[in-house]
Amino acid sequence: MAPANKMANLFKQISTPGSNAVTQAQFNTAFSTMNPSPGFQQAGANAVFSALDPKGTGSVSRQDFIQGMTKMMSQFNSSANS
Repeated sequence: MAPANKMANLFKQISTPGSNAVTQAQFNTAFSTMNPSPGFQQAGANAVFSALDPKGTGSVSRQDFIQGMTKMMSQFNSSANS
């Protein structure tokens, strides 16, 4: 599955049905129960969410979530393979 599709599915799993955003509380709950990959685990839930929500609004749109998580996933995979 393409990384963007994987992140779109993840967004759907952790967001409230019909919502176009994920809150930090929803993200933290998912992070602690869904066994994220080692790169995400090493960074930690707060750091990952802060990267997705640089303005500190407390929620991330679907588009920003997918783009940000896909970018981080690529970076973590590149670091692991170097």
